[in-house]
Amino acid sequence: MRTAYLTALRQIEIREESRPELRGQGDVLVRIERVGVCGSDVHYWAEGRIGNDLVRYPATLGHECAGTVAEVGSRVTTVRPGDRVVIDPAMTCGQCDQCKAGREHTCRDCQFMGCTGQAPGAAADYRVLPESNCYPVPPSMSLDEAALVEPLSIGLYAVRLASPRPGARMAVLGTGPIGLCVLLCAKALDECDVAATDRIDSRLDVARACGADWTGNPTAQDVVADLQARAPLGLDVVFECSGDPACIDQAIELLGPGGTLVLVGIPPTERVDFDIHAARRKELVLKNVRRQNHSIRPVIDLLAQGRLDPGRLVTHHFPLAQIQNAFELVAGYHEGVIKAMVDLSLG
Repeated sequence: MRTAYLTALRQIEIREESRPELRGQGDVLVRIERVGVCGSDVHYWAEGRIGNDLVRYPATLGHECAGTVAEVGSRVTTVRPGDRVVIDPAMTCGQCDQCKAGREHTCRDCQFMGCTGQAPGAAADYRVLPESNCYPVPPSMSLDEAALVEPLSIGLYAVRLASPRPGARMAVLGTGPIGLCVLLCAKALDECDVAATDRIDSRLDVARACGADWTGNPTAQDVVADLQARAPLGLDVVFECSGDPACIDQAIELLGPGGTLVLVGIPPTERVDFDIHAARRKELVLKNVRRQNHSIRPVIDLLAQGRLDPGRLVTHHFPLAQIQNAFELVAGYHEGVIKAMVDLSLG
C-alpha cells in the first residue's frame, strides 16, 4: 500500500509498504479514501513543529479522514465491511482521570493520528483503528462531507464551549476552514448574529455564503470600529480562529463586559502577549479549545438533518501522488483554497 511520509521540512514522499493487519478482536481495517489537509498538518510540514511538539522524521501525517471498512475483528458489532465511516483520529485510553471525567479530548495517553510519536497518520491506503473510533455515515453523505466531520466537530465543540445565549452577538476572527466550521455550527445551533473577519477577500465571500451577517477585511478597513458601531455595548463571544496573537487584543477590544473569548487557532509561537488589564477590567472569560469532545456523532446527525451545509469548504482535490502540491497550495493560500482534499481513490 501507499503511505505519505514527511521526510524533511516541506518535503513529502510516497512509499510502498505492507498493508496493516488487524491486531485485536475489536479492531477495524479501513480503506482510507479522503484526507483533508489541516492547518496543523501544514505547521508540521512548513515549520517542523507545533509549539514544542517537534517532528521526528520520517513522519506520517493527516487526521481529517473518511473511508470504507475493509475488514473487522470478531468482536466488532457497529460496523461491517463495506460501510463508509468517519474516523475520530483521537484514540484514548479510557482509564485516566480525564477519560473517566468525560474529557477524552485531554486524555493523558491519547494517541492522535498524524501527531508525531503517536498514531500513524491518515495519508495512507489503509489504517487499523479501534471500533470506537469508526462512525458509520448515512448513504446521503458524501465522502468529502464525511472527511469534514472532524473539523466541523471542533467548530461545534467551540460553540458549545462558549455557551452563547439566544440572540448572542458573536464574531469569528479568521475564516479559514476552522473559522468557517465555527461559523456554520454557530448559525446551525442558535439564532445569533455572527460577524467574520479575514485578510483574504475570497474567504469572506465564502463566509457570507455560510451565513455570516457581516464581514470585514482588517487590511482594508478598521474592523474594530465598524464592529463597535454595529454592537456599541460590545460582543458576547469572539472566536479567535486565525492563530495570529495580535487578534487576541482585537478580540478583547471587541468584547463587552462579561464576554467570552474562545481561543481556537494555533499560534505560531510558544508564548503570546495580550492586554491583561483590558481583559481584567471587563471580567472576560478566556477558554481554550482542545480539539473536540463528544462532537463527532452530533455533527454527523446535523449533516444528515441538513442543518449543516459544508459544501463550499472543499475547493480542491488532489490524488495521493500530488499531496506535496496540496500542501504547497494550502500553505501559500493560492487559488482561493479553503480545504484541499486528498482523494486516494484517484490513483
